[in-house]
Amino acid sequence: MALDLRTVTNEQERQDAFTVRKEVFINEQNVSVEDEHDEYDETATHIVGYIDGEPLMAARLRFVGEYGKFERICVAKSHRGQSLGKQVIEYMEMVTRDGGYQKAKLNAQTHAEGFYKSLGYETVSEEFMDAGIPHVTMIKVL
Repeated sequence: MALDLRTVTNEQERQDAFTVRKEVFINEQNVSVEDEHDEYDETATHIVGYIDGEPLMAARLRFVGEYGKFERICVAKSHRGQSLGKQVIEYMEMVTRDGGYQKAKLNAQTHAEGFYKSLGYETVSEEFMDAGIPHVTMIKVL
């Protein structure tokens, strides 16, 4: 099962990333369309991952202050537990370093906090609500 992770360069890839985000965040987690798609979608770097041509993971990267800010990270339910999320994070870290940044920051849903800790992220905030879902802010020096 070869994972084809790429930085979005055309409208089809962008729509594929949005399709995965819609499935995970809007349909599965009941996040509102207004919360899921914001003004940053126009300027952020989008990442999409395919297996056998099917889009199954997506993420968004923005550069904010001294951080690469990792957002909207998701893997289709049918493909969780296969270390695809880890591969997405490693890819985002590479893109961040290539952009000249040495730190990554993300707001993790609390159920995924252990996953990010296993990848070297450190929790730096109290729990807070975002789109009705508990989150914590986590950072990592790359």
